[in-house]
Order: sequence, then C-alpha cells, then structure tokens
Amino acid sequence: MKTLITASALVLTAFAASASVTAEIGTYAPGVDVSTLTDAEVNTILSVIHSGDSEGEKRALVQALVK
Repeated sequence: MKTLITASALVLTAFAASASVTAEIGTYAPGVDVSTLTDAEVNTILSVIHSGDSEGEKRALVQALVK
C-alpha cells in the first residue's frame, strides 16, 4: 500500500512539473507542443528562460530554439 501511495505521489509530481514547464515555455513561445521537444531542448529552453537576459532576448531565443 505504501508503494502505491509513493508511486501515485511521484506521478502527480511529474504531471505538475510537466504542466509548469509547458506554461513557462508557452509564455515565450505560445502554441508550442512541448511533447515534441527532447529533454535536452527543454532543458536548454528553461536555462534561457531563467537566465538574466531581457524578456525580449529570452522570447527571441526560445522562439528560435523551438523552430
């Protein structure tokens, strides 16, 4: 029973994180299907989003990366 609860909690955490990533990327590149991106691409995009660049630079870089 404990294993089932732990597994359920992990699945819910992964789902919430996935929704958060989709929302973050969607802020800079609306309409992008995040599920088509590789893990490396998502990590690169998140690095850009959390960088110290201006919002315009972030938007341009993210949009260039998802094309």
